Amino acid sequence: MTQASAIRAGSGASTETTKPAKLATVAQNSTLIASLVLLVLVLLAWQFLPPALDVPKFIIPTVTDCLAELQRMWVQEGLLGHTLSTALYTVLGFAIGSLLGAVIGYLLGMSEFWEKVLSPYILALQIAPKVAFAPLFIMWFGYNAMPKLLVTVLIVFFPVLVNVLQAMRTVDRDLVNLARAYNLSRWGIFLKVEMPWTMPNLMAGLRIASTLAVIGVTVGELVGGNTGLGFLISYGGGQANAAMVFNAIVLLTVIGFLLYSVLVRIEERVLHYLPKAQL
Repeated sequence: MTQASAIRAGSGASTETTKPAKLATVAQNSTLIASLVLLVLVLLAWQFLPPALDVPKFIIPTVTDCLAELQRMWVQEGLLGHTLSTALYTVLGFAIGSLLGAVIGYLLGMSEFWEKVLSPYILALQIAPKVAFAPLFIMWFGYNAMPKLLVTVLIVFFPVLVNVLQAMRTVDRDLVNLARAYNLSRWGIFLKVEMPWTMPNLMAGLRIASTLAVIGVTVGELVGGNTGLGFLISYGGGQANAAMVFNAIVLLTVIGFLLYSVLVRIEERVLHYLPKAQL
């Protein structure tokens, strides 16, 4: 093969390699543009449809009403403190609940006997509505941050536990037997075989739990809190201040979205060895 032919062959291979990357970039840009256009349309409808339909502001405030109320809440209602309080207990409750769920899930997965013994009680606690525990926690601990933290931990605990336990049941027994053949200890088998095997399920459970953590904190603040965005929702509803309620809901959504996005980034790094779908 001549040098010119080799150069042409190399450039052709390079072109073929870059085609999927270009297509993926175009698809991502198209998705982003479509999402932004949809957001603009929703905001425009939110701004102009309620006045056009003579909907009162205490029912559906416009975007500008919400922005004006947001500024007032920042100055007069201590919005920053409420937002930070909700964010703090969301992350704290998520971390504690996820840790407990993962640890107990792994322990039960290692012991079939204890799994069978404790499964009926875990199932009963899982079926019970978690938000119903909030008034009970308030009676036990009073009107402070503890009830909303406990409700968050309780809500986050079960998705992580179930995902980890289910993954432990499906670990490849041939890999476990191979590890035993190499005289690995029980701890070594867990680190080398079971932990990597269950990691995708664990990350899936954490992503689900991150969305539920915001619900747990909000319920605790709605029922008996005196700080946080849930408290502002309750206070705004009592004052017929729909703009305050809308603003608090949007901020809660932002907190949940940020927590979920962080977990997605962590998952991409931890599970980098898994094949990605090609567009």
